[in-house]
Amino acid sequence: MSKEMMNLCEIVLKTAQDAGADDCRAIFVKRRFVEVQYREHKPEKVQEASTQDIGIDIYVDGRYVSQNSADLRPGALKEFVRNAIEAAKLLEADPYRTLPDPKYYQGRKEIDLQMLDPDYQKVTPELRHAMAKELEESCLQAGGEKAISVTSTVYDDYREESILTSNGFKGDIQSTICYAFAQMTAQDEGDRRPNGYHYAVDRSFKKLPPCEEIGRRAAARTLELMGSKKLATQTLPIIIENQDVERVLDGFLGAMNGWALQQKRSFLLDKKGEKLGSDVFTLIDDPFIVGGLGSSLYDGDGFATRKRTMVEKGVLKDFYIDWYRSRKLGVEPTTGGTSNLLLPVGKRSVAEIMKDLGRGILINGFIGGNSNSNTGDFSIGITGTLFENGELTQAVAEMNIADNHLKFWHKLAEAANDPWPYSNVQMPSLVFTDVVVAGV
Repeated sequence: MSKEMMNLCEIVLKTAQDAGADDCRAIFVKRRFVEVQYREHKPEKVQEASTQDIGIDIYVDGRYVSQNSADLRPGALKEFVRNAIEAAKLLEADPYRTLPDPKYYQGRKEIDLQMLDPDYQKVTPELRHAMAKELEESCLQAGGEKAISVTSTVYDDYREESILTSNGFKGDIQSTICYAFAQMTAQDEGDRRPNGYHYAVDRSFKKLPPCEEIGRRAAARTLELMGSKKLATQTLPIIIENQDVERVLDGFLGAMNGWALQQKRSFLLDKKGEKLGSDVFTLIDDPFIVGGLGSSLYDGDGFATRKRTMVEKGVLKDFYIDWYRSRKLGVEPTTGGTSNLLLPVGKRSVAEIMKDLGRGILINGFIGGNSNSNTGDFSIGITGTLFENGELTQAVAEMNIADNHLKFWHKLAEAANDPWPYSNVQMPSLVFTDVVVAGV
């Protein structure tokens, strides 16, 4: 934590306590991001911004308020805190709103998660523009005469955060994140304009794959959608590609959240310890992956993070419950949300699995969709390719799958060996059997 950030946080805490607050949390954030976007061989958007502000959580007389200010002058900060306390006194009391028990701050690991690119300051505007140009050009070349347009984006973000609380928590993080993205629109039959994309995300530009590779893959994913047709409704195996698994999994994860449980809007209520999926369905939450996009030594409440098995061979083992919801539920807190979520990978590639399945659909995208957190029912549109005898044969579209999470995860038959690295949800491609895919 920089001396400047420490001093300002200490001013906030002292002012709050002197003005009658029972407790206070101060959160100082500095951020800088740069975005370069190309289209038609020229910059379409170049944006850069730097911000800094301080947030406060005030607890006074059983009441709670959270506010932010970008005016960091010491005198202005003191007035800001005093005004926040007066505002809090006008609110209704909420006895569940308190700072966490400090015992949950204990046990924090002392390891370097390598969240900061040490060479970030050396990244130049010239590099960003060169990357965006290469993304666009490689995508256009791979798309050939079918390519109508390509948009490429290069983005990076630096963030510094310092936190102090009146009951002993202290934390600071410096992190960087960057991504390269290409999106292509193609000319199909008639007025159809399929649109596909590909991207990569990491903590450092140096660790991203070549822009040429990202651009070519974006074109390939777009061309895979050419000639898409709606098939007859049928029951068959499906493979959900690694980067799209999260879209279906989100409905299950949402029901594991303390908010849904406390509001009795979760189909997983009272399901802890029950088998809700196949033996392949294991979810491990690991905040200690070096360089991981969801890695952290403490969570949003300041709890020292720890590795957890949330689902083990289909059995629901735990929930995501923050401090506030735990007090309302009268249960022990865990953590408020996912860090890095893993499903153990299998031994075979998607190509090998397709050969054994014979006939099915490889899903490479989802459209729209909804998931009912009360019942577990979900429905979502799909794009993908029919495969037969291990060979991709026909692009499909305007179809959807509808199921219930309490049944769907029992159909999980196999995980491939290809975990998606560009997310905190690092899922491999997943195979489900006996899925009804609705079409004509």
